[in-house]
Amino acid sequence: MRTKALETLSLCLAGILLAGSGCKKTPTPAPQKKAEAPSGKAAPAPPVKSTAQGEPIKVGAIFAVTGGAANLGGPEAKTAEMFVEKLNGAGGINGRPIQLVIKDSATTPTQAVSLAKQLIEEDKVLAIIGPSTSGETMAIKNICQEGKTILLSCAAAETIVNPVASYVFKTPQKDSDAARRILQTMKDAGITKVGVVTSNDGFGIAGGDQLKALKDEYGITIAAIEAYDAKETDLTGVLTKVKGAEVQAVINWSVVPAQALIAKNMKQIGFNVPLFQSHGFGNIRYVQAGGEATNGTIFPCGRLLVADALPADNPQKKLLVDYKSSYETRYKEDASTFGGHAYDALLLLTEAIKKAGSTDTDKVRDALENLKGVVGTGGIFNLSAADHNGLDQNAFEILTVVDGKFAVYQKK
Repeated sequence: MRTKALETLSLCLAGILLAGSGCKKTPTPAPQKKAEAPSGKAAPAPPVKSTAQGEPIKVGAIFAVTGGAANLGGPEAKTAEMFVEKLNGAGGINGRPIQLVIKDSATTPTQAVSLAKQLIEEDKVLAIIGPSTSGETMAIKNICQEGKTILLSCAAAETIVNPVASYVFKTPQKDSDAARRILQTMKDAGITKVGVVTSNDGFGIAGGDQLKALKDEYGITIAAIEAYDAKETDLTGVLTKVKGAEVQAVINWSVVPAQALIAKNMKQIGFNVPLFQSHGFGNIRYVQAGGEATNGTIFPCGRLLVADALPADNPQKKLLVDYKSSYETRYKEDASTFGGHAYDALLLLTEAIKKAGSTDTDKVRDALENLKGVVGTGGIFNLSAADHNGLDQNAFEILTVVDGKFAVYQKK
């Protein structure tokens, strides 16, 4: 009886992957496969009404729901659940629902590879959303390219789309643009000598490389550069080395939980210089983990975190406020830019399907590559054959932390 019941279950979305979030299903009228929890076991889902009655469009998703990047993958999976339920409830795409197959990579590149192969070869998905991190994305980039499966990564490293691979796209802003905004802000403040610390993963290494490549344009000298492991619990040793270089500011580049230690450890060793973070700092949990020491941190980020403060005529404001309100009402937690990356990936994919008027992979890929003026959470996307990200420096706002909350940075 149990086996038969499980065979009739619809896809269980991110709710089953996230502890305490409950289990929702993406409805499809066609025969449905077992939903997968992180353990690989199927789990039941309550029915969700859908007005879409056509053949499902199957889309895969690989998110780091658990592991070191859970602060990224958790919001992404929840956002994907919310986006697809809303879309299907409104009739889907030309009467066809999206059937989303979400899998947890546990922040492991080897697991991401296995899941990508499964989604392509067994599930026969039209596209894959994710993974959450740059290292995982780079591990599956060639698999998707060779399998002619559209990949819409939720990771930031520019190497994902540079050089361009015809089936590979990404939604977060470019790390080179983030580096430029940081370096320009430093130049404006009269800072010329800095120290750089990065995580030793794909995102951290790529960010450090961008800073080294661009520093001369802004008259900045990097006097010290140090890397740390994602699982570090104390960075005072690393920061003491940087402090010894007598720098005027510190740039940290990472998305791992250890980045929350930077401000706290700087304060502990009396390292009283401005701290700049990358756009990987865009989750309030990092501020909460770092405590009072994070006040004054400066970083480039999309406008989601300050949506309510945007002027009424900002073209992103309505979408940002609506997404933020819907997410926070549903999940009882602050929205983050990382969830926004998954929103944008699904938005671009569904817009491309509509534009193509088809689910033929190559037609959708061609339509995706030519989308213009798509307003997303991360900015306004204008993609092309030469640019599979479609965002520029204008997608960033310089933010800071004031009394434990994000705010627009005001030049001093």
